[in-house]
Parts: sequence; structure tokens; C-alpha cells
Amino acid sequence: MIERLKADFPEFKFREGKEFRWRPRTRTVTLGRISAGDNPGSGVEGGVDAKYALLALHEVAHALLGHEDDTYDLKRLKCEVEAWEKVRAELAPRYDIEFDEELMQDMLDTYREWLHKKSACPICKQCRLQTKSGGYVCVNCD
Repeated sequence: MIERLKADFPEFKFREGKEFRWRPRTRTVTLGRISAGDNPGSGVEGGVDAKYALLALHEVAHALLGHEDDTYDLKRLKCEVEAWEKVRAELAPRYDIEFDEELMQDMLDTYREWLHKKSACPICKQCRLQTKSGGYVCVNCD
């Protein structure tokens, strides 16, 4: 499947790395590692398991959607949702990969939890507002 991605999308570079990632400045899709317990090689063309395939397609979706690094955390979450929706609607069917709704929600939960922790005021614990510079301000405490 990875060789097919490289052939289908020659405008992007593909490389291996520690985590799955889209780097817009270098137009590079990094294909990460998953734990050995995820059983790579089970049931998908080319010895790539379904979870690995979906995570790879998710990064390709970011690339195809033109997602850039963003200062605003809510926009980052929106981009994550858009990329997963592209995988569900277009990429998974194109590569004959069964879409895993639970995996998508688990991955989105990591961003939701990160955003909640990042935006919580350390003093009053209420949700803060993000400023144009990317920082946060609390309407109760600041």
C-alpha cells in the first residue's frame, strides 16, 4: 500500500519516522510506528495492518487538504476532523481499507483532551480564550 501511495501522490515525499505526521513546508508525509501488539501484516495488501493504513491515509488526507501548521488550537482540531472525514469518504474506499470509526474517535479524543487541558485556566479551571498570538487569556482571572 505504501508503494501505491508514493506512486499515486508523487507530489509528496514519504519517509519513515517515530510518529505519523504531515510536514507542509517540506511536503513530507512521515509514516510512524505502531506498537507490536497491533499485529502489522494482518489482512491488508502489502503486509500493512488496517490501523497503520488508516493512520497513513490520515496524514495523506492532511496533505491533500493543504493543511498548514496553525497557531489556533481549535483550527487544528477542525483540520483533524476534516482529515478523518476525507479518509472515511474517499481514501479508505479507494485503497479498500475498512474504516474504523472507533480508531477515528480515539485519535480525535487525544486532540480534544489536549485542547481541554491546554485551555483550562490554572487558577479557576474555566476554559480560557485563545488570543491572536496563540496564547490564552482567562476572562475570570486575567
